[in-house]
Amino acid sequence: MAYAIISAVGGRVTNLINDQIQSEWNLVRDVKKELHGLSGTLSSIKNVLDDAEKRGVNDQSVKNWLKKLIDTAYEMDDILDEWNYTLIKHKMDASAHQMVQCSFIPSPCLCFKKVCDRRDTAKKMQNVKAALDHILKEMNDFKFVIALPTTDHISKSSKIQSTSSIAIEQINGVDIDRNKNDLVSNLRLNDDSQILCIVGMGGIGKTTLAQLVYNDTQVKDCFELQIWICVSDPFDVAGVARGIVESVGIETITPNTNQLELVLQKLKASILGKKFLLVLDDVWTEDNNKWEPLKINLKHGAPRSKILVTTRNERVAMMMGTLDKDIYRPKPLSDEECWSLLRRISLLGRSEEKCGDFEEVGKKIASKCKGLPLAANVLGSFLQFKYNLEEWENVENSEIWQLENAKVELFPHFILSYNELSPSLKHCFSYCAIYPKDSHINVESLMEEWLALGYLGSVSGNSGVELKGREYLNILAMRSLLQDFEKTKYGEQIVRCKMHDIAHDFTMFLRKNDDREKVRRRSCQGCDHLLVSQAQEYRSLFWDRRSPPNLCNCLISVRVLKFKRDLCIPLPQGMQKLIHLRWLGLSGTYLNEEDLKIICKLYFLQTLLLSFCSLIKIPSEIGDLIHLRNLDLSDNEFIELPVSMCSLVELQILDIQRCKQLCKLPKEINMLRNLQYLLIQGTPAKLGILEAVGKLTGLRTLGGNRRDGLGRVSTFHVGNGGDIIHVQSLEILFIPSLAYDTLPSSPELWMDVIKDLEPYQKLDNLVIERYKGCALPHWMSSSLNLIKHIHLLDFHHVSSLTHMGKLPLLEDLYLEGMPNMEFLGREFLGLESSTSSSSNHVAVFPKLKKLKFFRWYSWLEWEDITVEEEKCMHVSIMPCLTQLIIKLCSSLEKLPHCLLRKSSSLQIIDITHSTKLEKCYGDKEGSPWRSISQHNPQLVLRPS
Repeated sequence: MAYAIISAVGGRVTNLINDQIQSEWNLVRDVKKELHGLSGTLSSIKNVLDDAEKRGVNDQSVKNWLKKLIDTAYEMDDILDEWNYTLIKHKMDASAHQMVQCSFIPSPCLCFKKVCDRRDTAKKMQNVKAALDHILKEMNDFKFVIALPTTDHISKSSKIQSTSSIAIEQINGVDIDRNKNDLVSNLRLNDDSQILCIVGMGGIGKTTLAQLVYNDTQVKDCFELQIWICVSDPFDVAGVARGIVESVGIETITPNTNQLELVLQKLKASILGKKFLLVLDDVWTEDNNKWEPLKINLKHGAPRSKILVTTRNERVAMMMGTLDKDIYRPKPLSDEECWSLLRRISLLGRSEEKCGDFEEVGKKIASKCKGLPLAANVLGSFLQFKYNLEEWENVENSEIWQLENAKVELFPHFILSYNELSPSLKHCFSYCAIYPKDSHINVESLMEEWLALGYLGSVSGNSGVELKGREYLNILAMRSLLQDFEKTKYGEQIVRCKMHDIAHDFTMFLRKNDDREKVRRRSCQGCDHLLVSQAQEYRSLFWDRRSPPNLCNCLISVRVLKFKRDLCIPLPQGMQKLIHLRWLGLSGTYLNEEDLKIICKLYFLQTLLLSFCSLIKIPSEIGDLIHLRNLDLSDNEFIELPVSMCSLVELQILDIQRCKQLCKLPKEINMLRNLQYLLIQGTPAKLGILEAVGKLTGLRTLGGNRRDGLGRVSTFHVGNGGDIIHVQSLEILFIPSLAYDTLPSSPELWMDVIKDLEPYQKLDNLVIERYKGCALPHWMSSSLNLIKHIHLLDFHHVSSLTHMGKLPLLEDLYLEGMPNMEFLGREFLGLESSTSSSSNHVAVFPKLKKLKFFRWYSWLEWEDITVEEEKCMHVSIMPCLTQLIIKLCSSLEKLPHCLLRKSSSLQIIDITHSTKLEKCYGDKEGSPWRSISQHNPQLVLRPS
């Protein structure tokens, strides 16, 4: 876990040597020499950290050494913060002094203080250098392996070899029985799906499920050969192939041969023409280049041969080409099933009467297993030698990670997953221990906290941090270290997640602080030493008490300070001391202008969350927070934003939703070149905002919540001469309950508004809701518009549609809630005349795949064209249409023949709660449906 902070501090030291600040340091003798020595020491230590962190999981002396190293690195980071803070503060003070004195002559007092601060910082740095030299000396005693960190190595000594043997009578659980039956049925099918996968976190029972299937008599009867291989990591192609050959026993391989081609030829000969079942247990590699040689040669078996893979990483299943229907994800056991398993192991050989004495406390212990069979087995074995009730109660009252004799046995599967992570990812994963068990983790907040703590390292570009954070999150998710995911509306990104309780126990074990007594001695009498321990271990503090914390010197090193939302407490005393803060969440706290001025002196803040803080004025000092990336001012009462805020060049997220008194934005807002999310929903400035943001070329989302799945890089064209904004998906919501006083009242004004919201031609997705104009804008039918997905919802006043058939790339069209539509004419197709003829072929809705009509209560007729007209105009209509969905359109009597003639492309016609259509196209002899379906037997009609 030390690698991330050591890398971050090393990078800062290197920058300090090389950048323009170097000239400032030269005013203090020998500082440059100290910095070079410090940089070399950090590099030497960093080269052994991969080995040290792996050994530190089970070696307490190494763990203590790493803890000392991390503390010293953070101390160095604090010193660098203090130095940079001093520079910024002097700059601000000098600027203020010049404004007051109207002079460009620096104050002698300021210059003297500046030199004193430099000397003080230099002295602190020398002390840290001495501490690091001592740590370097201790490092040599451990004889660590010097190597660059790699994600491709796992200590083979920790690998647990599995076999196909299993005690079936000891297995129980409803889910494992269901999965077993499904897998057995799937393996017996004579289909072409060759590879099946069991995916889940360590200890969930993947291997057990594979063993049950492997030993099932029905499975044994289906295959000539059954082969079980426990795959080592790193993935050894020759080793796996050799294992298969030796298991079959037909071919022989010369011992110690390392010729991969020879081994693969023996593999091919061993399975040639034979129907086999191959189990590859505990596969880790995501490298297709390693898998492909095996896959090619395994295809020489007989048809319907099967491969069953167990893995913790869903990417492995994807790499192997497994279909989603062939992926099995075991669920945790119930508490009752955990108790049954634990009871069988722990109370083996005891009488029923004796067993009954332990049942109440045993069930409480079983609930700690949180459904993991591995945990139930380990705790059962641990309790097997606890013969009295008091010993069981001690276990029940203890956290699992505190059970010294159990932790090594309980966590080996997690240790494998953990050691396989990169050094920075290890820190990101173990940090999640700061969240309480069973709590929902907000992903956006988590990634910002990782950034604040330096775990994401140095990244470049507007979206570099988010992309790296998302990559880290997806890796943890794929390795089943996180679970219970909630995703965006379109299922593209994870919004919230949880950590399994046993995984949480493991992170607590990793972060366990054995120096609590030292913390207690360092803490002042007024501080809770457990709180101080958390602040020093995580550099984060989550405050959930009704009284404000005492922010004394014990807590000044925190990087993240989060108050539980809506605590309604005043700003804590001593806030100005927290100069190292990067992330501050004060939503729901009572703040006045002076409070906010204090916060604006925390110059390193990257995230500042101030929603529901009763703010009536934002001071100009907000512009001093030059590193700010995320600013949430939503649900406050201020009437304007200061121009100084437009100098926040790193700002990427500005949330001013539901600020009902805000009447305008500063015209200089276009200076925020890195702004990606401007959230203004429910703010009166909403309709007058377009001109102000016309030059925000980095914008992703304008309007609603950035977590709703619409915030993707794209384009958005602003009317009235505005420039292009990059928004790939645009959602326009007219919400009366929040901003109705700013909405136009006549249909003409509505049409003017929608006309000015013309998107750029490369927009992918468009959603418009509750529009009250009587017609659609012409830009929605431009043949230059490259839009792919359109969803129009609750257009109560629209009675006709524009020429949408001209849209060349439109794939999905959903038209919901148009109760005033009675007649859908040929203008919808983009055909302007029924008599015109042309020698050129015309395609109407050339790419349309899905067409949905929903809640068109008054719809009576869908205008048709004749075969002759279609031929005369050389037109093809919806040639790619696969799904037609019509719901709650009770007045429509029939579908146009021009559409039904294209039934060869249609796969599904879904007609629900549309009585007259169901009556016309019911599956009866002689109905129009019968003649349609004869041309396409695959077409499915799904009436209600």
